[in-house]
Amino acid sequence: MTLEILTPDKAVFQGEVTSVTVPGVLGSFEVLNNHAPIISILDDGKVIIRNGKAEESIQIKGGVVEVLNNKITVLAEGVVS
Repeated sequence: MTLEILTPDKAVFQGEVTSVTVPGVLGSFEVLNNHAPIISILDDGKVIIRNGKAEESIQIKGGVVEVLNNKITVLAEGVVS
């Protein structure tokens, strides 16, 4: 699966991942390979990116996520350093 995390200023992350957990407004949820198409609003929180055993997280300030054909696009209002 490919993941893109974009803000109005720049691309924060682009790459292959095995799973992603995003902070949905009704609670966090995980996206795995072959996930059903979805568009969801995101709350402030951590996007947890997993690739095999490696894990990293990026703190976002709200936004939207779209999952379609094993491509995950997170449009974040901003990121917290």
